[in-house]
Amino acid sequence: MDHQSVYSSRLYPASYGETEDTNLQVRAQLESFVLDFRLDNIFIYRDQLRENALLKKYYLDVNIGDLIKFNEEIAHRLVTEPADIIPLFEGALKRCTHRIVYPHDAKVSLPEHQLLLHSNAEDVSIRNLDSLTISRLVRVPGIVIGASVMSSKATELKIQCRNCAHVQDVHVLGGFSGVSLPRMCGRRRAPNDPTEKCPMDPYFVQHEKSQFVDQQIIKLQEAPDQVPVGELPRHVLISADRYLTNRVVPGSRCTVMGIFSIYQSKGSKNSTSNAVAIRTPYLRATGIQTDIDQTAKGQAVFSEEEEQEFLEMSRRPDLYNVMAECIAPSIYGNKDIKKAILCLLLGGSKKILPDGMKLRGDINILLLGDPGTAKSQLLKFVEKVAPIAIYTSGKGSSAAGLTASVQRDHTTREFYLEGGAMVLADGGVVCIDEFDKMRDEDRVAIHEAMEQQTISIAKAGITTILNARTSVLAAANPIFGRYDDMKSPGENIDFQTTILSRFDMIFIVRDEHERGKDERIAKHVMGIHMGGRGVEERIESEIPVDKMKRYLSYCKSRCAPRLSESAAEKLSSHFVAIRKQVHASEVEANTRSSIPITVRQLEAIVRITESLAKLSLSPIATEKHVDEAIRLFLCSTMDAVNQGSGQGSRELSEEVNRVEAELKRRLPIGWSTSLATLRREMVEGKGFSEAALNRALMILQRRDTIMFRNQGAQVHRNGA
Repeated sequence: MDHQSVYSSRLYPASYGETEDTNLQVRAQLESFVLDFRLDNIFIYRDQLRENALLKKYYLDVNIGDLIKFNEEIAHRLVTEPADIIPLFEGALKRCTHRIVYPHDAKVSLPEHQLLLHSNAEDVSIRNLDSLTISRLVRVPGIVIGASVMSSKATELKIQCRNCAHVQDVHVLGGFSGVSLPRMCGRRRAPNDPTEKCPMDPYFVQHEKSQFVDQQIIKLQEAPDQVPVGELPRHVLISADRYLTNRVVPGSRCTVMGIFSIYQSKGSKNSTSNAVAIRTPYLRATGIQTDIDQTAKGQAVFSEEEEQEFLEMSRRPDLYNVMAECIAPSIYGNKDIKKAILCLLLGGSKKILPDGMKLRGDINILLLGDPGTAKSQLLKFVEKVAPIAIYTSGKGSSAAGLTASVQRDHTTREFYLEGGAMVLADGGVVCIDEFDKMRDEDRVAIHEAMEQQTISIAKAGITTILNARTSVLAAANPIFGRYDDMKSPGENIDFQTTILSRFDMIFIVRDEHERGKDERIAKHVMGIHMGGRGVEERIESEIPVDKMKRYLSYCKSRCAPRLSESAAEKLSSHFVAIRKQVHASEVEANTRSSIPITVRQLEAIVRITESLAKLSLSPIATEKHVDEAIRLFLCSTMDAVNQGSGQGSRELSEEVNRVEAELKRRLPIGWSTSLATLRREMVEGKGFSEAALNRALMILQRRDTIMFRNQGAQVHRNGA
């Protein structure tokens, strides 16, 4: 009282300063959350904040679920009014760091902290973001299609008057919101100040004294599997700043937590979008969760009961056959193809060698065959079962659509990359139907993606490499639409050996005419059309699709088998034997095989072996797995190689054509002659070889031009 100063004491509760007080209360509660929240006696956030601060990283990653447990009211306010609460939270973080790291040093100035959020709340699809969600916290899943270069955004501008050197601070909000400088000088003038007023727009920015943060603009698009049929995928812009920059690259799938905000877009001069009240939406990111290398996107968490069930499943002795039957159960037969597709869905083990070289673990399969053998249905089924899958047709996809394209941003006029199907399906399967209808230059684009699993781009000054760690399942028809038995595989298959060698398994699917088989297929199809179930095979497969999908994801995430010594020995000796056999048949036919057997094929058998071991969750691939892998390889690729081994060389086929013409001339319609006479005339008289004659007769008989009578002794020419 002795000091001559005014004392005041508050008698009534203040009504005017309530907001200030509540803000202080909220901040205090948030501080106590950071300092006191614990799970199982571990102070998660206090420890995390200290670790980050000691590393000079001033941020804290908070799970909203924890905040709800601690104080539901504040958590609710954080979701509904994030723009008010987040600055308070960041202020609380700063005070907490001060208390934890520098408790005795009051003068330490700490930089601004950043709050990162994540939660297990429900996702909001990009097409469901509407005006009701503006300025609320939302969680949006999607796939990144473009990420801009880092730019610096001012948070605090120092401006100075040109005329009187008056300095002023201007605070800038985050996100895309800009700022306009004051038009008039803000200097307070004395009443009788003789100097004249400062002119209009006197301020300029002192950049060296202003404060900036990093900012990156990301373009997020809906994941392809969430887009309704017939719609274009929507996208939204995301503004990420400080510690959220450089988290994602184009092609990565992620879930963004952010504040749904709006900004005035600088449209073109005559567009309607710059009408006074129209604003463009964007997201101010407060947290980005990427699904890096999680095979089951968003489903990488398995409960203990589920794991127990999967382990029991993996011990079943008949699991391999049961799982193969569960692949497209409504399609009759094709057992080996289904087993191969099961291997494709599991994949082998990816290896990174000490010198940095990568060996792919993904298996590629080509189904080549007659129309009507359910190739496309198998592809459609794989698209449903694989955790990530993209289905595309050969005619409707270009090289840029499969790999990546360079686009130009409308506003900034900068170039940026947009990933294509192979990039978007990173970690999954690309199903390409009508593979033979693709243009050659488009097909060449996926060579690199199939072996090196990357896509290199050098366009418009952008030189980069994108990841494309995908398996390829392709379906194609032979050159003539149907597979022609009389021609070698090289004449049936219109592909270069460069692309064929990249397929681990090549199946030639034949539509063979055989009465018993036709009856069974007809019964099966009729059963499906009548009652939704086949007669021969149960349509309700033992393992439902969802469970199978989860099991395959579990196998891929938990297991990466390696070959045992004995298995490796067996494989290498077998590969040598296969090469020898192919070489012998090439020498005999005097032509190179159109389906090459290279070291890639040896690696293919290794991958198939690993995938079979992965199915039963065994860490080591044994000889049993090798035997099955070799069997699959023999009945696919080797079978395709040997298809034309008896067909002989080009000289023989030319000779056959000449014999054919001679026979037709020799036998008018309706005439008959004995086989012995024909043989004598053709072989001894005209000098044709016996093999050519036999083959010509076989071809003519298949075409119903001639028929054999009297147990094959008499040859009769039909009217056809």
